[in-house]
Amino acid sequence: MADDETIYVLTGPTAVGKTELSLRWAETFDAEIVSCDSLLFYRGMDIGTAKPTKSERARVPHHLIDIAEVDDPIDIRRYLDLAEQAIAGIRARSKRVLVCGGSGFYLRSFFHPVADSVEIPEAVRIAVEQRLEKDGLAALVRELGPLNPGGMQQLDTLNPRRVVRALERCLASGLTLAQLKEAMLGQTNSLIEARKVAVRLERDRDDLNDRIDRRIRAMLDEGLIEEVRKLMSCGLRSNPSAARAVGYGETMEWLSRGDSTEVLAESIGVHTRRLVRKQRSWFRNQMPEYGVIVLQEAGEFPASELFDSDSPGGTMAMP
Repeated sequence: MADDETIYVLTGPTAVGKTELSLRWAETFDAEIVSCDSLLFYRGMDIGTAKPTKSERARVPHHLIDIAEVDDPIDIRRYLDLAEQAIAGIRARSKRVLVCGGSGFYLRSFFHPVADSVEIPEAVRIAVEQRLEKDGLAALVRELGPLNPGGMQQLDTLNPRRVVRALERCLASGLTLAQLKEAMLGQTNSLIEARKVAVRLERDRDDLNDRIDRRIRAMLDEGLIEEVRKLMSCGLRSNPSAARAVGYGETMEWLSRGDSTEVLAESIGVHTRRLVRKQRSWFRNQMPEYGVIVLQEAGEFPASELFDSDSPGGTMAMP
């Protein structure tokens, strides 16, 4: 039985090979896996997310997978509550904790504060949503300006979800985005305070591109189009993050046009590679101290060396 209360973190871009290596490490070191992938939360989003299969989840217990319907969006505060509960349960069973996934915002929550404590009244939420629908994103950005005379703290004003959340918080709290950020940075929780050891997986560009192409072909063969049709009937469009996810957004658009599946595969490939570039940029800028292990397609990396400081790239430990 494990007495190690370290949180082990395994991340890397999509299709790099996190799932299989996480399973082998968890089996070797008596661990359970906590997902840090913002799309694995949703039931039915299986093929397009490359969600661990039932047989893979039978090998090692997984947490925070299939915890909500697709029309029930999970936000970061809910994720943090569930992650803390899952990790407490794993430790109570004297197991090690392995956090695995590539969703940067959720990953960051294990290292730094990412959510303020502002409660949004339902009336404010409804009013902002109605304003967005009636007047558009530009109107919300204009409303935010006078509320933030000192600037909008690098807010992505082209991202509707982030603009909506920013306006909701300013209206509900009476504070500026700068004040909200200052208050947030003073927060902490058991995840931030825990000792963590982290590794980022990487691959050669051609190797990763080949894996992406093979994954897309497999997804289409396994029924991605039918999965998306079913999810649309279950309210996929009402969950903006899920509806825009790579593989799902392209398929919904393709269904409205009726092009060949080759066109769909190409579109998913373009956007997957764009996602990988964004992920790599995020890792470099937000978590530059990560240890990096470059996997080779020709060989299997020994799971026992994954968090070994003597392995290629080493590890990042904090605090």
